[in-house]
Amino acid sequence: MVVHPLFISGAEIAFIMFILVMVFGADKIPEIARGLGKGMRTLRNASNDIKSEIQKSAEKQGIDTDISKDIKGEIDKVKEDIDDITGSVKRRF
Repeated sequence: MVVHPLFISGAEIAFIMFILVMVFGADKIPEIARGLGKGMRTLRNASNDIKSEIQKSAEKQGIDTDISKDIKGEIDKVKEDIDDITGSVKRRF
């Protein structure tokens, strides 16, 4: 079973596309898709700009911005500890 975003099946996607063609016409759909793409790109660029401004501000104040590396390191340590503990308990099939 394939899970699509928002749990929409292939038949539902086809029905939505049919309704879009009926409402907007086949010639307007590429324009709508282009507009949505531009909007998504603008939103992504704005979020990246905000993220970089926050990182620059944090670096100026001396705040550590590599939290994700620290978290990943801690997760790896916990995984190793779990493997050490469960290594003798695991059954081999």
